[in-house]
Amino acid sequence: MCDLDNPIFKNEKSARKYLEATRWPDGPACPHCGSVEVRKLEGKSHRPGLYQCKNCRKQFTVTVGTLFERSKIPLHKWLLATYLLCSSKKGISTHQLHRMLGVTYKTAWFMTHRIREAMREPVLPEKMGGGGSVVEADETYWGQKEGVKKARGGFAHKEQIVTLVERDGSARSFHRVKGENLKAILREQIEQDTHIMTDQAKHYWGLDQHFPSHQSVNHSIGEYVRGDVHSNTVEGYFSILKRGLTGTYQHVSAKHLKRYLGEFDFRYNYRTKLGYTDKERAEAALRGIEGKRLTYGTTVTG
Repeated sequence: MCDLDNPIFKNEKSARKYLEATRWPDGPACPHCGSVEVRKLEGKSHRPGLYQCKNCRKQFTVTVGTLFERSKIPLHKWLLATYLLCSSKKGISTHQLHRMLGVTYKTAWFMTHRIREAMREPVLPEKMGGGGSVVEADETYWGQKEGVKKARGGFAHKEQIVTLVERDGSARSFHRVKGENLKAILREQIEQDTHIMTDQAKHYWGLDQHFPSHQSVNHSIGEYVRGDVHSNTVEGYFSILKRGLTGTYQHVSAKHLKRYLGEFDFRYNYRTKLGYTDKERAEAALRGIEGKRLTYGTTVTG
């Protein structure tokens, strides 16, 4: 899955075999009961890739129980869309995708939202930091809140995004975080023995009561680095996020913003600097399709 001439992007049989190997590395398993006692149904009367569980007797294919279930879009186009979205640093526009895949704009839009759902971790497995490591926290603003007029000063009319970035590690972004619950989120997401670095915004004051140290830089006087103290890592994340939202996607509504944040977090957490290739990044996304299901209506309406 490393070049666009790969048969899995052009041939349905190759795509199905690839997804089976990715989803079932130890062999097929029934998505209904979890049994590995299954048999493949072959012959003209059965559609390709059909299995039957010997225990519950139910039939299934590799897409059952995933985001691809009951999709009329060819599987090889799903794999190509996933690869393109995972390998493009700032994302890929729906218009570009619909031209490359030969599907309608509406279909391409729906596909990208399903893939973003695969990228998103529904439950974050463990806290960030720990062992004296450093986590940077900062906020940025995007778009304009529905029904709120543009403010003369400040960002009250914009959607707030808070991102935590562990140096040489992962990122986690949150939408609609308010000052009163920000500290609770930080305590919930970050190990207690972690050093926190931020700017001098008031909502970060008092973090040294919960962590070994909290140091900040004062941007208002032009201070951005003081020895090892800075928030440049999270600022670098924001530069990629903003370029993607502004240059690639352009119009992102508040109700879907969390999915776009999940997309940028995912690519950052599986970035090349940490040793991941485009192929491995796309495979990680494909492993996230299981146990999730989006109907067309839930994606479009929110």
